[in-house]
Amino acid sequence: MARGPPRPGAGGGHAVTEDRKTQLAENLARVEERISAACAQAGRPRDEVTLIVVTKTYPASDVRLLAELGVRQVAENRDQEAAVKAAECADLPLTWHFVGQLQTNKVRSVAGYAGIVQSVDRARLVTALSKEAVRAGRELGCLIQVALDAESGVRGERGGVAPDGVAALAGQIAGAQGLRVDGVMTVAPLAGPYAGRELAAFERLMEISSDLRADHPAATMVSAGMSADLEHAVAAGATHVRVGTAVLGVRPRLR
Repeated sequence: MARGPPRPGAGGGHAVTEDRKTQLAENLARVEERISAACAQAGRPRDEVTLIVVTKTYPASDVRLLAELGVRQVAENRDQEAAVKAAECADLPLTWHFVGQLQTNKVRSVAGYAGIVQSVDRARLVTALSKEAVRAGRELGCLIQVALDAESGVRGERGGVAPDGVAALAGQIAGAQGLRVDGVMTVAPLAGPYAGRELAAFERLMEISSDLRADHPAATMVSAGMSADLEHAVAAGATHVRVGTAVLGVRPRLR
């Protein structure tokens, strides 16, 4: 089980930091063992799967420790937290992924630090991202968030476009300045035909990815799986897994 942050004690700040670094190293090692075992079980090379550590609710100091431990991909889902953290860690060799539902009034901020937005799910968001990417002089990678609990033309409970809307949205991204179609993302649905069937859900995402790559060959990224179901994602063929709790520990409650 992942160990959470230590309580401040009499040992001083340096001791607490070293203790936390040790905890994170142990947790990362356990996650690495899980990914490696899942790859072996699926007959996949280990280097086909990239770990993204979801650092939401944890401080920039943890991000720094993760970077020291070799982590290069981190994710956040709330701009008001992510923007500050990314600024504090701007000197680190990190790629920041935005994975939460994104409102258009937050796009200018997100476009300033995110390398990849994994939650692109509507045309209006594409337009806003393109405008702000051009303004910032940056190119943003975009993953189309697929809602496997959504019917045609409806967004999912956790955001995302219905499977039959992926092709049109990809075309809009491909035609937008400052944006790049990198692939697809999903969260295992809590409702609909794939509820409780994570492996089947991720296999369906791989089918959608295959269809997408027929028109956009460079869109090879498939982001799926979290702490509880990363093995299913690897078995299905995911290229990236998003792991938070298993690395950082049980999250503190948001006030």
